[in-house]
Amino acid sequence: MKLVVVSAGLSVPSSTRLLADRLAAATGRHTEAELQVVELRDLAVEIAHNYVTGFPGPQLGAAAEAVRGADGLIVVTPVFSASYSGLFKSFFDVLTVLDKDAIAGTPVLIAATGGTPRHSLVLEHAMRPLFAYLRAVVLPTAVYAASEDWGADGLDERIERAAAELAGIMRPAAGRAEELAGDLAEDLAEELVPFERQLAALRPE
Repeated sequence: MKLVVVSAGLSVPSSTRLLADRLAAATGRHTEAELQVVELRDLAVEIAHNYVTGFPGPQLGAAAEAVRGADGLIVVTPVFSASYSGLFKSFFDVLTVLDKDAIAGTPVLIAATGGTPRHSLVLEHAMRPLFAYLRAVVLPTAVYAASEDWGADGLDERIERAAAELAGIMRPAAGRAEELAGDLAEDLAEELVPFERQLAALRPE
C-alpha cells in the first residue's frame, strides 16, 4: 500500500510539516505502507506556471501522479485568513483539472496548523467540504494543532486516533474486493441449480 502526505507548510522548519510527519509516523505504527511526502512549497512555481500554460512541470506531474496512486492521503495546511492556504487549494485545483476523479474514493486524513485554537473550525467549514466535493472518503477525526498544543495534553491522542482510523480503512482496502468476490461466488454456488435438476422438477411424477 502507498501512503502519501501533502504538506503545504511554507517555513523551514515548519509546524505544518511537523504535524504531517507525526501523523504519518502514527499511521505507520498501525499498518505497513510505502510513504511519500509531497512538499507544496517546492512546487509553487510549477503550480503557477500550470495556471498559465495548462501543462504541469515534471515535479508537479510526478506529485499529481503520486496522489492519484495513493491508497491513503494525509493532507496538512497552515491556516491563512481562517481557511486553507492558497497554495494548498491551488494544488488540488490543478490535480482535479488533470483528473477530476483523482482522489475519488481515497481515504483522506485532514489536518491543519494555526496560531490560535479559534481557527480549528477550518477543518469543518473549509477542508472537509473541499474533499467531500472531490469525492474522497474524509475520516471522522481531523487534527488541528495550535501553537499552544505542541507539548500539551490531547494532541498525541488526537493524532493516534486519526492515524488508527486511516490505517483501519487502508488496511482492508486491498482485500475487500477479493473477499466480496469470494462471498459472491459462494452465494451463487448456493443459489444456482443445475439445469438437469430444474428440468426434472418440471416433469410430472
